[in-house]
Amino acid sequence: MINPEGVDAMREALREAQLAPLHGDVPIGAVLIKDGEIIARAHNRREVDHDPTAHAEVLVLRQAASLLGTSRLDGTTLVVTLEPCAMCAGAMLLARVSTVIFGADDPKAGAFGSLYNLGVDPRLNHSVNVQPGVLASEGAALLTSFFAARRG
Repeated sequence: MINPEGVDAMREALREAQLAPLHGDVPIGAVLIKDGEIIARAHNRREVDHDPTAHAEVLVLRQAASLLGTSRLDGTTLVVTLEPCAMCAGAMLLARVSTVIFGADDPKAGAFGSLYNLGVDPRLNHSVNVQPGVLASEGAALLTSFFAARRG
């Protein structure tokens, strides 16, 4: 059963994702929750920032680490509209995020179940509780619409 907090947070991540196409970026949004409150929010900024690492997930990790004054984000939940890639999954593991909730699967780059399953790899020194599929159709629809418009 989907946690109501996860659904509400995913709605916030979806709102954030809708901002990305305004500057030419893929509509992916993320929020980070600590103690039941959203403490960071971001959307993809790769194109506008000319930064290949400016994924929504990495940006919320940076914001939260700065806000909390630590690189260890134990006890946090990262909510993102699309299954994280290997770079983002690695950043979450290094930051010690406790839970990741994502929307749509990413069969081409997903690292929390689709291509890899880094969240529970026993060779790593941290694991992440992963909750996939929360409002997946809404996140997928944003992506489908964005790429259809680009193809013209």
